Amino acid sequence: MFKKILIANRGEIARRIMATCRTMGIRTVAVYSEADRHAPHVYEADEAYPIGPAPASESYLRIEAIIEVARQAGAEAIHPGYGFLSENPALAEACQEAGLIFIGPPASAMRLMGSKIAARRVAEQVGVPTVPGYDGPEQDPQYLLREAERIGVPLLIKAAAGGGGKGMRVVRSLEDFPAQLEGAQREARAAFGDGTVFLERLLEQPRHIEFQVLADAYGRVVHLGERECSIQRRHQKIVEETPSPALTPTLRAQMGEAAVRIARAAGYVNAGTLEFLLDRDQHFYFLEMNTRLQVEHPVTELVMGLDLVRLQILIAAGEPLPLRQEELVARGHALEMRLYAEDPEQQFLPSTGKILRLVMPQRPGIRIDSGVESGSEVSQFYDPMLAKLITYGEERAVSIARMRTLLEELAVFGVKTNSALLHAITENAAFREGLTFTSFLEEQQLLKPGALQEPAALPLALSAAALAEVLTEEPGERNPWRRLGAWRLSGEGRLLRYRYEGEEHQVRLERLPGSGGSWRVQVDGGEPEEVLPQSIPDGALCLQRGTRLERVQLLRLAGETQVMLRGRLYRLLRPQPPAIERSLRGGGQRGGQSLTAPMAGTIVKVQVSEGEHVKQHQVLVVLSAMKMEHVITAPYDGIVRRIYYREGDVVQGGAVVVEVETGTDQNAAALAAAQEQ
Repeated sequence: MFKKILIANRGEIARRIMATCRTMGIRTVAVYSEADRHAPHVYEADEAYPIGPAPASESYLRIEAIIEVARQAGAEAIHPGYGFLSENPALAEACQEAGLIFIGPPASAMRLMGSKIAARRVAEQVGVPTVPGYDGPEQDPQYLLREAERIGVPLLIKAAAGGGGKGMRVVRSLEDFPAQLEGAQREARAAFGDGTVFLERLLEQPRHIEFQVLADAYGRVVHLGERECSIQRRHQKIVEETPSPALTPTLRAQMGEAAVRIARAAGYVNAGTLEFLLDRDQHFYFLEMNTRLQVEHPVTELVMGLDLVRLQILIAAGEPLPLRQEELVARGHALEMRLYAEDPEQQFLPSTGKILRLVMPQRPGIRIDSGVESGSEVSQFYDPMLAKLITYGEERAVSIARMRTLLEELAVFGVKTNSALLHAITENAAFREGLTFTSFLEEQQLLKPGALQEPAALPLALSAAALAEVLTEEPGERNPWRRLGAWRLSGEGRLLRYRYEGEEHQVRLERLPGSGGSWRVQVDGGEPEEVLPQSIPDGALCLQRGTRLERVQLLRLAGETQVMLRGRLYRLLRPQPPAIERSLRGGGQRGGQSLTAPMAGTIVKVQVSEGEHVKQHQVLVVLSAMKMEHVITAPYDGIVRRIYYREGDVVQGGAVVVEVETGTDQNAAALAAAQEQ
């Protein structure tokens, strides 16, 4: 068995692999970029080595640097985790040349199945159906357009290399095909160094079902059941579960046997995942193979009672697979939700910055695989996933209930997250019934404006913020006005004002004598209610309202109180002295606007030039951040007056990228209306 393993990754998956290595008595070696110098995975390893600047291309994707660290540290094997180099056969080959063991499949199998086009052909050769489309070598845009016309819309443009939704575009009108093709090829080249794409007919309301396989070097291949991964955003999974509510025992056996057949035909060794689409008529089609450990592997581990990382290491060490298909029985139900630093209400705009405080509950039936902690910096350079929230129960309803409770007690302060969306999913009737398709978020309208708002929760958040102020008052202050802080005496108690999303709110409090610490709370002139507040650990406040208890997480900062309630972050600002704006937005130019970067990122495409006339909604600049592309578009017809950055430049969030002048009073009015929305 290995004595020391280098983990060629970061964040959550690096920590996950280290956890297994510790139980096996194997020492671990971490690598880190300049941006990750103080990341948790660095301190949890037995040894840690720097490998370059923050951009992944200059650090985590440098094969020669990783091999050199392995030599220097005396590591015998390298585990790639997922993402980065995990599906790059060049790393497997470099390990072999350096006398190291690669904990993954052989380079030949990785190269074969890493190409979606080649993988489709392997599946077809062993009699597994694939989605109709075009996967030939011709990449000329006009030729691909003709193939698109033959296949018909809706269709998908997909990158032949890699996965994770990168280089994928949905085309519903052939008029949009050329622009979508260009974007898919550009994103594929940036993510995988290969712009080759193929076309696939888009199935309506499909389910995304995948099967975990394990194979040893002696010809034994088994599957560990399925995972349903249908709920996705931007073609990336955010919810995974096993077993799937859609599969019958017969269909499960058929799909599992097909997965094993494909893996065996590919000469596959180690852990891998075969992905399928399941249509409304229960017909399944092979989609692709992920030649690595999957992000969602914990749900399989929980229902199977196995450690997949341990099995990966054993197989790589040359040991036979200690599992037989007939012995593998799933028990219970497991659910995983991915916690991302992003804003679902702003087209999933990534959120960067420091995590001021992180609270993650721990109890039976809950597992959290996290790559961050309080004080961690969320960088623009890497995937925005913060943690994987996993629950287990005897049945599906139990797992969902535990996940809902987990999300209500979870708190992340300092960056925005998708926790409110995840909480809304757990309360969605279609989700509870198991009616989950890849179009779930759109069909259930969970992304429409205001869908994640809970008007009834805001008064409770305001009450919690005001009561927290009471419980943290300093009793020794001599000046009563200082002691009350932002409070002011009123005729019936104390009054505190807050601003939330541009609206003013007020909370009136009156202490109830002889009530054991209860307060009468009135929010915005509404019906008063009696509330008993009580501080509890981890910065939480428990509010008793009649017989109901509500747990609320709070963080008080200068000028504001942040409240986490039912997965949603409420930033409640205290009134500030009035300020006079010295200039209009856009530098004071009448009829003009400065367009800013919505987040820190890299300029990958500048599609206009200075002096050019542009149309409303025309794409001006394409920005890449956290492995996703975002576009800056013209808010109106106008003229590009100045472009501040070139392709390849790194910009900070809020930096002015382009200045566009309207030139007409009509467009100036359109700008004013857009700014009010």
